[in-house]
Order: sequence, then structure tokens, then C-alpha cells
Amino acid sequence: MSAIPMIELWRGGILESMHAGHAVICDEQGEIVEAWGDPDAVIFPRSSCKMMQALPLIESGAAEAYGLTDAQLALACASHNGAAIHTDPVDSWLKGIGLGESDLRCGSQMPDDRDARKGLICSDTSPCQVHNNCSGKHAGFLTLNKHLKGGSEYIEPDHPVQRAVREAFEEITEVTSPGFGIDGCSAPNFATTMHGLARGVSRFAAADPDGTSRDRAATRLFRAMTSYPELVAGEGRACTNLMRAMGGKVAIKFGAEAVFVAILPELKRGIALKIIDGGTRASEAAITALLIRVGALDRNHPVVDRYLTGPILSRRGLLAGDMRLATGFAD
Repeated sequence: MSAIPMIELWRGGILESMHAGHAVICDEQGEIVEAWGDPDAVIFPRSSCKMMQALPLIESGAAEAYGLTDAQLALACASHNGAAIHTDPVDSWLKGIGLGESDLRCGSQMPDDRDARKGLICSDTSPCQVHNNCSGKHAGFLTLNKHLKGGSEYIEPDHPVQRAVREAFEEITEVTSPGFGIDGCSAPNFATTMHGLARGVSRFAAADPDGTSRDRAATRLFRAMTSYPELVAGEGRACTNLMRAMGGKVAIKFGAEAVFVAILPELKRGIALKIIDGGTRASEAAITALLIRVGALDRNHPVVDRYLTGPILSRRGLLAGDMRLATGFAD
């Protein structure tokens, strides 16, 4: 099966752009409830799977051994803006485990946060690795690595940290990964199917807080993400705004190249979405539509206008166009 049209952009009564993709909704058993496009399509989940990558951090005992807080675990799942609320805690976390910025292997990145960016530019200071949007994930990797007593190059695919990550990822998705690519933060990103990714997040949604060690770890990561939505992404970002709009009942995570997942414990559902052209705007619109479809998001909430139904305006405020759901998708 091929990707199907999902999001359309209309201007002047003419279809200007169309974004196609795949989406899967799974129940608590990991079975497909609804799907659009190809559930067997192989994708890189990118940062959408950070909560899965963080499972060994808790299951190994490292999180307990180093007294990690829910705020730190939210940062372990984050693709953050590099604001002070993100970088200061990562700095403190590294110091708390006896390490520093130079121990990270994620690479330097200019922060997306306006104040942080301005502060660096105006002081003629270069960004460092703590500004990297994945620095929280890497602080988690370093914590796990210290617990495992591994070597310094924790991003190598055959390193004990990444072997633990791959094992947890394959177990929860129930898919043997066909391979990996190097993510923007230099860590391996293991490929899986759309169904596998949706199955993985549905396991988080179905996790029993008093159940197995995997269930307890998944429950804690969900709680961390929904308790600190501003740490998972940042002000103005879709993950943060959508989680706030749903009152902490749903965890949302974006991945580069237009991937989204959603964890919905009250509905015992997991959602995975991929827009194949990598368009962020379309993926934000599509995940908003899916959240409305399953009843998790009120279609009258202002956040829906922001990402899906609101008009597209010119720079003078004139009506220029609108986004619409393609026929047959989430309607």
C-alpha cells in the first residue's frame, strides 16, 4: 500500500499543496484499530521514540541509583528549544553525575529559543552541546553508561548503551529493526514499521503502574512527559501546546522529518504518524486531526485553529488560504 493524501493547502480556491502519509492507531494489545496508508511502511522514528530509548535508563536501575527526578526524565524524552529552562537543568544533571558538557557526544547546536539565541549572539558566545535539542536524551545515555561502566563513546551502535536501547526498542515494538541511521544528534536511530511504532506507544498507553518493571518504567516516563510539557519541547511548540490542551492526559512526541506519536492511557490507544515529504506543518495538522478523531482533543479548543483549522493569513492579515483534511483521512 502507498501513502495516502492527508493534508491539503488551498489558496484562491485552488489546491496548492498536498501532503501524503501513513498513520496507525493501535489498541492495548498492539492490534490495529484504524490505519491510513501502509502499516508495514518502514520509517525512522527519529525523536518520536525517545521515551522508548529512555526505558533502559529506568529498567537498569540507573535512574534510581542517581536519584533522577521526573523533570530530568522529561528532558531525557525531550527535543527541546535550548532555553534556560532546558539547558540549566541539563548542566546541573551532568554535574550531579560527575560529568560535564565535554562528555556529551550530541554536537553543538544554536538554540531555537529566541532569548537564548539572542544571548549567545549578543555576547559573541558560541553554542555548546548542552544547547543541542537532544542534550537531555544524551544526559540520560551518560547516566545509563555510568551505571553500566561503559566506555566514553556511548553513541557507537555496538556500545552497551545502544545495545540496551535497541533491545528495549525491538521488544516494545515487536519488530526486529532492519537497520539504523545516524540521527542529527549522532546517536543511532533504529528503523521500524508504522505498525511497530504505534504498537510501541500503545504499550506505554496500556502500562500498569503496579505491573512489570517495563510497565512501571513506561508509566513513569509518561508521567514525566505530561507533568513537564514545557521541558519536552518548549514554548510555542506543538508537543507542548497539544499536551497542555489535553490537560496532561496524553503524551505527544514529535520526530524530525514529520513523525508524531501519541500515548493515550485513558483510551488505551497509541498513535503513530508519518508525513512522507517531511513537512512539519502537515504533521502537526494531521496529529491534531487524529487526536480529535479518537476523542482526546476537543475540536473547539483554540489549539485546533493553530494547527489545523485556522486561516492562513498574509503578512498584512489578509485571508490567503486554509488547510483541509484530504478526503478519506480522519474525517
